[in-house]
Amino acid sequence: MKYPFITLLGPTATGKTKFAALLADTIGAEIISADSRQVYKGMDIGSGKDIKDYTINDTVIPYHLIDIAEAGTEFNVFQYQQAAYQAIGNIRKRNKNIILCGGSGMYIEALLKGYKLFPVPTNDSLREQLSEKSFEELTALLAQFRPLHNQTDTEDISRLLRALEIEYYYSEHPELLSRTQPIESIIFGLKGDRDLIRNRITARLKERLENGMIEEVQKLVNEGVSQMQLVRYGLEYKYITLYLQNKIDKETLFSKLNIAIHQFSKRQMTWFRKMERSGFVIHWMDILWSNEKKLQFCLEKLL
Repeated sequence: MKYPFITLLGPTATGKTKFAALLADTIGAEIISADSRQVYKGMDIGSGKDIKDYTINDTVIPYHLIDIAEAGTEFNVFQYQQAAYQAIGNIRKRNKNIILCGGSGMYIEALLKGYKLFPVPTNDSLREQLSEKSFEELTALLAQFRPLHNQTDTEDISRLLRALEIEYYYSEHPELLSRTQPIESIIFGLKGDRDLIRNRITARLKERLENGMIEEVQKLVNEGVSQMQLVRYGLEYKYITLYLQNKIDKETLFSKLNIAIHQFSKRQMTWFRKMERSGFVIHWMDILWSNEKKLQFCLEKLL
């Protein structure tokens, strides 16, 4: 094929995994997940792993970077990039094509652009200085470094301090922002009418709540996963934890979480548009297209 490395991106609820598996089955590829929460074990329903979607005609498509970290731990973009490089190397040894599939724009961009990332050490002196500032002042300070596309950085004080710690570190060591070899990839995207995606998000949320998502979070708490960390994971894990703590009722859980996922979907598209402005070419497909039409669209550009 012209492009042995393919990226399939799009906002949540656009059917990326299912189509990626279908495409992988067609061209003989393995899938690397680009989802910041599917890396965690036991966080299945809330993160939307949908493992059954990787099975096409009774054949399980090999997938990577799912269930590689313990729930309750931190797994950052540096760790993701290193794990992805290892997966890419292993897949290439098997002479298989690769499909990078997901909606975490930061993870996708860091990999395709080849950012040279380093683990950033804790800076107690900086944290002490920043501790005198209000939450609003810290948020404004972070906004001076970069656009606040990743809302999780501003969801609580500890994440905000860590984000600033990283930005200050790289501002003092700009040489660390140099790139490794970028990955040449053709990029396909799935998108659709905003109201259609909103309806899909709401319907999916109702289904997941009815099918054990609350029980999944309760199980994680029972197993000793920090409730503070679950809140930091955001979205489903944040609001269900607040519900389990009796800080919100079930009706509020649904309404607030529904709104938060809609906002998350919008932020994802904002990130992808930013990628396009920076030079990435994304070949968009409408989610209402049939699988046959989507496959034909991709194969015409791949073969």
